[in-house]
Amino acid sequence: MAAFKYHVDGKVAEAFFASTAFVRGLRGPVGSGKSVACCIELFRRATSQAKSPIDGKRKTRWAVIRNTQPELRTTTIKTWLDWLPEHQYGKLNWSPPFTHRIRKGDVDCEVIFLALDKAEDVKKLLSLELTGAFINEAREIPKPVLDAVTMRVGRYPGQRDGGPSWSGVIMDTNAPDEDHWWAIMSGDVVAPDFMGEEEIKQLVRPANWEFFSQPGAMLAEKQGGKVTGYVMNGARENQQGIGSDYYQRMVAGKTHGWINVYVCNQYGTLTDGKPVYPSFDKLIHVSPERIRPYPGHDIYVGIDFGLTPAAVFGQKVRGRWVVLRELVTTDMGMVRFSRLLRETMADLGGSYSVWGDPTGDSRVGTDEDTPYRVLKRQGIQIRPTATNDPALRIEAVTATLERLVERNAGIVIDPSCKTLIAGFEGGYHYKRMAVVGAERFEDRPNKNRFSHVHDAMQYMVLGGGEGRMLVNGAQPMKAVQAPHRFDVFAHALTQRKRKVALKNW
Repeated sequence: MAAFKYHVDGKVAEAFFASTAFVRGLRGPVGSGKSVACCIELFRRATSQAKSPIDGKRKTRWAVIRNTQPELRTTTIKTWLDWLPEHQYGKLNWSPPFTHRIRKGDVDCEVIFLALDKAEDVKKLLSLELTGAFINEAREIPKPVLDAVTMRVGRYPGQRDGGPSWSGVIMDTNAPDEDHWWAIMSGDVVAPDFMGEEEIKQLVRPANWEFFSQPGAMLAEKQGGKVTGYVMNGARENQQGIGSDYYQRMVAGKTHGWINVYVCNQYGTLTDGKPVYPSFDKLIHVSPERIRPYPGHDIYVGIDFGLTPAAVFGQKVRGRWVVLRELVTTDMGMVRFSRLLRETMADLGGSYSVWGDPTGDSRVGTDEDTPYRVLKRQGIQIRPTATNDPALRIEAVTATLERLVERNAGIVIDPSCKTLIAGFEGGYHYKRMAVVGAERFEDRPNKNRFSHVHDAMQYMVLGGGEGRMLVNGAQPMKAVQAPHRFDVFAHALTQRKRKVALKNW
């Protein structure tokens, strides 16, 4: 058999190779050698397979999975053939499903390359009997696909050929979002509040799964809490395969968020769009530790309604906003949401000033109820903000981000507000328009899982007096301190009485 030289360059990569776990994941920056390591590990297991008692062959069958066919061809298969070229290890069948059959000496290894990016693509796996599988760039693969893969491995070779000596799933990835299944199952991130109990149970890591994280290729240099540049990390892996100038060239002109994910190997949200809040800086606007409510200050609550209601809790302390908590849900009715809201309010304590979308007092379809009435029955008194104009709401939040209060940022966010922070980092964005030859974006933020909690935050700061000049066209006024038991229905009735009185006068 043709031999090739491969050197394991890094302690994390060494631990990855040494593991015999059923499922193994390797997360690292671009250029850390993780994809090559997985290709080598797959072939190493193939050559280590016990010989069949029937014909003396080491028989294995593997699936190599990527999210799309173009990336499968240009990235995954290319990496595979760089180390196991066709002229030495046999021709690859380029008709789907792409298959590389390696017959060298006593090794009989079949590798099937598949594109699986949707849960419905699971049916492509149902007929396969595999020894193991390699999932390349696992952050792009849904959890149901991974679940299906684990069912198909360990089934080849059959028992009459001695069965597989080792079977399992290996994976590699760049850093995904904080609420991705990888981040939660690895134990690096706590499951977010909006996930249901059943979904969280599915993300508990089994005992025979292991996740490995390589060091970042570069480290951030900071001055006064602000990133001023990046330097090479002496502990980075694959130093022999990638020169230091590779990363220096790569980071030029990139955002901090992009560098954190692809170079520093940190969890983060990257989207193909224009961030709504480009002035947001996680190092400045997010507290390094949990924030407790300030005694003697009202807690403002902003609420966004709909099928995915959300709430944000904050205080305005000497002109500075302190965001305490977020409440993020998925497919939840207002009755259940109002109960969760009341529980969170009871947990934080203090007095409240609650604000919401002005359209929340409108009936939907044939339903006599409104979100405002549902909240009132739970003892939560809510006021509508003066506007629902997205541009004005966004400008109100932008003003707090760019403000300095006693040499500190005008807003600081509790680190538990994962969805809110991810939205600030780019999840809440203007969607790119498909225009040839120009970079254009829609004029309203993209409606996604980040937009609801950000709408809630906008209502909160408007309720706290921000953007009053924008809304009313007047000079800024002191923030309204709404009583804890303010009744929006009584308020509306009073307004109607005043109009009638003025008319009669």
